[in-house]
Amino acid sequence: MTTPPLARPRRLRPGDRVAVVAPAGPVPEEQLEAGLGILRDWGLDPVTPPHVRRRHPDLPYLADADAVRARELTEAWCEKSVTAVLCARGGYGAARTAELVDWTAVRAAGPKVFVGYSDITTLHEAFAQRMGLATLHGPMVGSPGFIGDPPSREQLRATLFEPESVRVLGLDTARTLVPGRAAGITFGGCLTLLAADVGTPHARRAAHGGLLLIEDVGEEDYRIDRALTQLLRAGTLDGVMGVALGSWAQCGPYDRVRAVLRDRLGGLGVPVVEELGFGHGSPALTVPLGVRAVLDADAGTLTLDEPALL
Repeated sequence: MTTPPLARPRRLRPGDRVAVVAPAGPVPEEQLEAGLGILRDWGLDPVTPPHVRRRHPDLPYLADADAVRARELTEAWCEKSVTAVLCARGGYGAARTAELVDWTAVRAAGPKVFVGYSDITTLHEAFAQRMGLATLHGPMVGSPGFIGDPPSREQLRATLFEPESVRVLGLDTARTLVPGRAAGITFGGCLTLLAADVGTPHARRAAHGGLLLIEDVGEEDYRIDRALTQLLRAGTLDGVMGVALGSWAQCGPYDRVRAVLRDRLGGLGVPVVEELGFGHGSPALTVPLGVRAVLDADAGTLTLDEPALL
């Protein structure tokens, strides 16, 4: 079955209320406050759940207990006054949260903007597979890429408020790994999180008609190989139309990373572009997941058929 385009939520407008949640790791207070201040400067009304500033008492890499994180994500989504749900940071824990979210209630509440990246990849896939919702892979409110990287922040702001202005994505760094041009529906995120999702009850089974967008951070070349091999062996990449590669920050010498990417992806027989400009690097483009787009590996661009938001 060909991957269908997903439902797009409406764009943001000044005065909109947005919820900032921590479905994975804890966020430092000063970074969260800095990010909330930027949202206010954009004319938004950010609100935070009661426990977003807490840390799990026994597992300090988590922002509070799994049930609390899942409940606060569910409640934020279901609050009628909230237009968007923005993640405070990634880290680790979204996989523990995903199974506890009340997806029946979330579906009933309807489409809203959802933004995050890194560990939040698990939730991007959950929203796609369980709700049929297009989401935004972009900087998080309490992350350095939002607070200290003006180009990344501005491109996210434009995507949220003026999505028709950012339909052609790509940086000057983009280069052809495998030439060609392909159309499809975007999906993906952090490579190792996609691989970790394989075999779970609601995981994507194949990529028919899809354009895969992947990046990662802090993974050595053999671990990137292992994650790609897992996706290939599981059939997750069957039918993929093209691949866009983002940043591979702290993954060792890039020539070694490129060799792995070429070896594992070159045999798919589809266009592949590298260093498109999204992920953990800087600047980091916001890329929509679940929308129709054209990948031009020769030009180094990803062009959306329609704006990311209505």
